[in-house]
Amino acid sequence: MKKIELEIVALSHSITQTHSYAVVLGEVNGLRRLPIVIGGFEAQAIAVALEKMNPSRPLTHDLMKNFLVAFNIDLHEIIISDLQEGIFFSKLICSSDHDTVEIDSRTSDAIALAVRFGCPIYTYENILETAGIVMDEKGEPKATKEEAVGGTTSEPSRDDLKALSLEELNVMLSEVLENEDYIRAIAIRDEINSRTRG
Repeated sequence: MKKIELEIVALSHSITQTHSYAVVLGEVNGLRRLPIVIGGFEAQAIAVALEKMNPSRPLTHDLMKNFLVAFNIDLHEIIISDLQEGIFFSKLICSSDHDTVEIDSRTSDAIALAVRFGCPIYTYENILETAGIVMDEKGEPKATKEEAVGGTTSEPSRDDLKALSLEELNVMLSEVLENEDYIRAIAIRDEINSRTRG
């Protein structure tokens, strides 16, 4: 399967859920975005590495990097390899002088390590097709025919998503993406996907 390279586009705090964050990965030289819900600790670990901050004591991901470096193991790349029931699965591709191995990892931990090692992040087409959001050249969510029809501007709770029409969901998805509320976008996208698959 052909790998598609991703880069970190944004790290967003959820307005609707406390202690929830999303890391948004963007297709390199492409228009698709892949928002992934992560915990607060992992968001902090990614932010610390992105901002090149040096905590007085190593964080868990810094410790992991130090451990790998001490034993002459290099992290070459990470691959977001699977998506099951809304959960992303990843692999760390590591090598030593004698061997190359794939290690299963939570995606948030894999991204935190990728930032520290400066290694590429990849995924596959089927994952971007299922969970990705297409943007236009201006960085806005691409409008669909359903969105052009119009819909609601209110923002119902998660339980109310099932009561909305597909047209209303598409309009709402566009609105929450404009507000960079990626956590909400994931819930709306999952509801849209559950209807269009069935």
